[in-house]
Amino acid sequence: MLERGYPEREITALDALKSGSLAVRLSAVIWGLGCLVRRQFVKGACYLLIEAAIIFYMADAGFYNLGKLITLGDVEQQKIWNEARSLYEYVDGDRSLVILLYGIITLAVVLCGVLMIRISLRSAYAAELERRRAGRALTFRQEAAALFDANLHRTLLFLPLLGILAFTVLPLLFMTSMAFTNYSVLNDKLVLFDWVGVDNFQRMLNLSGDLGKTFWPVLGWTLCWAIIATFSNYFIGLILTLFINWKEIRGKKFWRFCFVLTVAVPHFVTLLIIRQMLQPTGAVNVLLQNMGAISSPLPFFTDTTWARTAVILINIWVGVPYVLLQMTGILQNIPPELYEAARVDGANPVVMFFKITLPYVLFVTTPYLITTFTGNINNFNVIFLTSQGLPRAVESTAGSTDLLITWLYKLTIDNRYYDVGAVIGIMTFVSLSIVSLLTFRFSGSYKDEEGFR
Repeated sequence: MLERGYPEREITALDALKSGSLAVRLSAVIWGLGCLVRRQFVKGACYLLIEAAIIFYMADAGFYNLGKLITLGDVEQQKIWNEARSLYEYVDGDRSLVILLYGIITLAVVLCGVLMIRISLRSAYAAELERRRAGRALTFRQEAAALFDANLHRTLLFLPLLGILAFTVLPLLFMTSMAFTNYSVLNDKLVLFDWVGVDNFQRMLNLSGDLGKTFWPVLGWTLCWAIIATFSNYFIGLILTLFINWKEIRGKKFWRFCFVLTVAVPHFVTLLIIRQMLQPTGAVNVLLQNMGAISSPLPFFTDTTWARTAVILINIWVGVPYVLLQMTGILQNIPPELYEAARVDGANPVVMFFKITLPYVLFVTTPYLITTFTGNINNFNVIFLTSQGLPRAVESTAGSTDLLITWLYKLTIDNRYYDVGAVIGIMTFVSLSIVSLLTFRFSGSYKDEEGFR
């Protein structure tokens, strides 16, 4: 039975088409007709205005944009002789980037139109059912009041959802579509470019091609970096937390304050300072040379092994304090009765760590580990603000310490290979999504949520 005031909750557009009256079915063509017939004039008029606006847009520019979207334009810039001025004038041709943008917007408008057909059908059928049950359909004032009562969740979520669609989903679709074009500085395809299908993906995955020879080493280093950076911070932070919380350690508040102080300094400031300190004439090399420990500057950013080791250590320096603060709260929530029972059974600290502390911490922090791993895959700041990807590989657009995210930046900003950059973005997003979802799905945090309660 439908609840009065909220009749749209249990019906669908298919129900309306199957069981609704002629006015309800015609609401799929004339939006709001069913509401107007049931004397819901304000609601019906709003639907009609939306339909009129979409029809006007499609007639004025929408169908043209969709037609151009198929080819992305074919008219190049032209040079025409102006007899009156005795000079050549350049006339703009098609701009593929603008065509692509307006084409995606038009597709979004079409999708909104399909959604509005569904909403119009449901509203018309709901009004008809309410008329049969109560003798009259709900008034506009009653439905508006419902938006601030039982339907308050829809009201509160409308603007955030609209913002996500407009400022996240549509830009992502726009950038994703570039991966299937030849939008690049190569062959002068920056103004007028074409659809190339999956050619860019094939070039990227081809081990013998130029892109493939760069992509696979960068991918391998990115995965190694993410694993080492994630678990080094995690376990070092955990060990430091256990050490500070040890009963024999004095000045616990002081040690925690030191780590909080390092967190208070902005990341980019710390990274830029460390970068200067590790230069050939920086503080570290100068001090070591003055002490007689080395005869020449250490190659922190000129040797691959040194550079990769340096960025890992830098990441530990800036990342461990965050882990320590999180672990402090988690360890304090472990029931002390577990440790007391373990001591009675004769367990030593090592056994208690592997049997009680580590399982509990891993159970609680598995989502955090997934988030950290994803963040390290895309850890732009640590690499770009310290090593800048150096040392640069021979005949390659990527350096030895470049991650996929920093390589993407160089491809798009420095070299204007927008099509290849979009491919890297898509592959990174898809891979991380699959790994994150599967890892969390099979973790104890998901399968045994009540396990430690």
